Amino acid sequence: MSADVVAVARALDFAARKHAGQRRKGQAAEPYVNHLADVARMVAEATGGKDAVAVVAALLHDTIALLHDTIEDTGTTRQELEFGPEVAALVAEVTDDKTLPKAERKRLQVVHAPGKSARARMIKLADETSDLRSITASPPLGWDWQRQRDYFEWAGQVAQGCRGVNPTLEK
Repeated sequence: MSADVVAVARALDFAARKHAGQRRKGQAAEPYVNHLADVARMVAEATGGKDAVAVVAALLHDTIALLHDTIEDTGTTRQELEFGPEVAALVAEVTDDKTLPKAERKRLQVVHAPGKSARARMIKLADETSDLRSITASPPLGWDWQRQRDYFEWAGQVAQGCRGVNPTLEK
């Protein structure tokens, strides 16, 4: 078995365990790990399965979240984060600074998207695509049509900043 396959399997296991009790905000309340698997699948397909680092980071992008989110939200210790500096740097690149207000974090995502690495832009495109599909299929409880529309418009701005990175994801 290749080291890449092992790394992806370890990351999926890690994410599944850390998000075991979490559900998506939508009416279907699907397990949150389904979102992470969806993002990782899109990145794997977009790279032809040739970029395990990007796939692992896609699985962990909402799990590690600059270390502090996972440590605070899921009880993860720093010793558990054994996916290497390349994955950690990529996850950090796609993670918001949670100390900032939500509106500012969203604004900064739009502003910073074009300057991200190709891998980070692929993860952002896959993440937003997964989120938009989820909102369409199972809108979050309490989200009226206007809030859904606002999210779609914002996500479109983020996606626009990620253009030119991968035609498969851009579709």
